Amino acid sequence: MSQLVTIIGGSGFVGRYIARRMAQAGWRVRVAVRRPNEALHVKPYGVVGQVEPVFCNIRDDASVRAVVAGADAVVNCVGILFEQGANKFDDVQAAGAGRVARIAAEQGVRTLVHVSAIGADAASDSAYQRSKAKGEALVTEHFPNAVILRPSLVFGTEDQFFNRFAGMARFSPFLPVVGGETRFQPVYVDDVAAAATKAILEGAAPGIYELGGPEIATFRALMTKMLLEIRRNRILLNLPLPVARLQAGMLDLAQTVTLGLFTNSLLTRDQVRNLARDNVVSDGAKGLADLGITPTPMEAVLPSYLWVHRPGGQYKAIHESAANLRKP
Repeated sequence: MSQLVTIIGGSGFVGRYIARRMAQAGWRVRVAVRRPNEALHVKPYGVVGQVEPVFCNIRDDASVRAVVAGADAVVNCVGILFEQGANKFDDVQAAGAGRVARIAAEQGVRTLVHVSAIGADAASDSAYQRSKAKGEALVTEHFPNAVILRPSLVFGTEDQFFNRFAGMARFSPFLPVVGGETRFQPVYVDDVAAAATKAILEGAAPGIYELGGPEIATFRALMTKMLLEIRRNRILLNLPLPVARLQAGMLDLAQTVTLGLFTNSLLTRDQVRNLARDNVVSDGAKGLADLGITPTPMEAVLPSYLWVHRPGGQYKAIHESAANLRKP
């Protein structure tokens, strides 16, 4: 019988790419998610019955134990960008990560891959970054041989970074830029998936790997690149951090006073704290090269999905090419 991998959060942005690669490698793939009926898009990644969505709540021992049972490898991709309802940073990214590692060790799982994030820091003023660091510490405590992946900003077809701002640019004459000089090292989502897959299939050395692409750019430069790609001229409105903190505070307050009826997914105070710090691979850190992976440049991928935000959609490039033809 083929080997089994459980991917917790396997229908999300990064998880679905890992699921696809593991299915292509011939493994049975158990995609553990909160809403299996919304994860049916993963089933065609393999032959009938090879990839199956199942229910899992990372905050519950019994639920995690049920999806880890019998697995040869486990990948934890669960993460949140903002708190909502019962999903708090510490519960999901710290205690949840520790729970997966503890139960994986109890069940005799051979390989554990934990997807964290660059910037994880127990001393950070950001609750998001502190919870990521706590999660890594608990993973290492319970499963010392775990492979921990820390990607920078992840881009790809389903991303919520370039797509989000490109969508805003379709209707707004300006784009707000918070922390315009903060540096990022965007990494292609399938390179992150390749790193997780190699850790399972080739037995990568345990420890932390920081994943970044071949280019380091400021937030403002990334917005400029995106606008060039979607062929739109927009004003980049720089928001000083104090102003951004004030706006984020008002949005957070709105979520509080409405008892969660309004969810602040726009800009939180914690996200402003994150945007004040560079998000690049540390000097001397192990990375994609140590896993035998050549990072994919943004230019090779962005045109393949950002064209939907161009004024002429997929035909914009054809119109541009026709305009360059010499008249007889």
